[in-house]
Amino acid sequence: MIWEVAVVIFSLALLIFLALRGFSIIIIAPLASIMVILLNQMPLLETLQEAYMGGFIKFAKQFFFIFLLASMFGKFMEDSGAASVIAKGILKVIGKKSKFRVLVAVVAMAGVLTYGGVAVHVVIFAMIPIAKPLFRELDIPWHLFMAAFFFGAATFSMTMLPGTPAIHNVIPTKYFGTTVMAAPLVGIVATIAIMILNGYCLKYALKKSEGKGETYWNSKNMETASGQGEHHSQKEKKLPPLLIAIIPPVVLLTALNIFKIDVVYSLMLAVVASLVVFWPFVENKINTLNLGAANTVLPIVNTSADVGYGAVIATTAGFAAIADWLTNLPGSPLISLYSATSLLAGITGSGSGGIAIAMEALANKYMQLGLNPEVLHRIAVIGSGGFDALPHNGGVITFLVAAGLTHKDAYKHVFITGVIAPTIAAIPALIAGILFY
Repeated sequence: MIWEVAVVIFSLALLIFLALRGFSIIIIAPLASIMVILLNQMPLLETLQEAYMGGFIKFAKQFFFIFLLASMFGKFMEDSGAASVIAKGILKVIGKKSKFRVLVAVVAMAGVLTYGGVAVHVVIFAMIPIAKPLFRELDIPWHLFMAAFFFGAATFSMTMLPGTPAIHNVIPTKYFGTTVMAAPLVGIVATIAIMILNGYCLKYALKKSEGKGETYWNSKNMETASGQGEHHSQKEKKLPPLLIAIIPPVVLLTALNIFKIDVVYSLMLAVVASLVVFWPFVENKINTLNLGAANTVLPIVNTSADVGYGAVIATTAGFAAIADWLTNLPGSPLISLYSATSLLAGITGSGSGGIAIAMEALANKYMQLGLNPEVLHRIAVIGSGGFDALPHNGGVITFLVAAGLTHKDAYKHVFITGVIAPTIAAIPALIAGILFY
């Protein structure tokens, strides 16, 4: 049994090693699966076709339309300039009188856009051209952008706040029969905790940077980097007024959280609302729709590839031993569910992939324990955001490249705000789930 568990760990090490060297998850997930299959002496082609492709296809079948519509919605928000308008509106409220306020403004902008249904990979490109001149003007080292952005876009707004349309929060609804508003108290407790923790981390990182004498110009910045994000500038473009810009996100959140409409129908309404209200602000509507649809391919194939790898892992004796150990941890079963989801998210380097695997392999087992499905939903979602942000995470790599930074430049901020802080914030959330549900 030790060997079987070691194989799972070796495969994770291979995933991280290859991801850090720039290989796509589409390549390394099957490669790691083949390693697992061979070292467990399982039939190669049969396991790839049945287990790997079974997991791959099942996930794509269940969530393709969610990815498609979310991507199209995000593209409308980007091409119309609405994402930029919303971000600038938040900046006006928070102000830019101090360096710390600018960092908080970045957090708020990224958080509102993500909670409003804009895909994180769209938010990064909306944020860079807004943040860059502010960082330059106040002489803030550019690497701190990653701390503020990740805090805002990939923690509370993605997995903790009840009602978020993020895919992480949608997946458990298919297994527990819940809604995206599941266990609001647990989510709010986690949100408050992460706000305090990461707020302190931002302040500390800024103070430490100032102590080193770092400035925008003597540290790596967008002027000395590739300049990515420049082409997304909306300076010469006709932009929608703020009240128009917020209509589609409001439609999405209202349909999803107030009227409890299925996420697919809610996203359909958001896309239709975007087409109507942004009609004067999008030059080529067909091109926006086409690009939005095309942008679906990479995220869903990446996640499906992750899930396929997880499906192979789930067939091994090593996974059975790990799952048995996790589900029999002393204390509340919520702790073991959180731990299992976190571990799977870390193994796959994907929060959505990790929670998809956890739900497929473990949801029924936890439901049979008679626990509240709402709290199971929220704890699993919170667990999916943390160890997913290890260095091999595809989103982390994309964000760093978009910002013209490397792991060496800024991954420490991602690790602190996106791995350590969410893990600590999960503790009061677990306590709330155990005591109040």
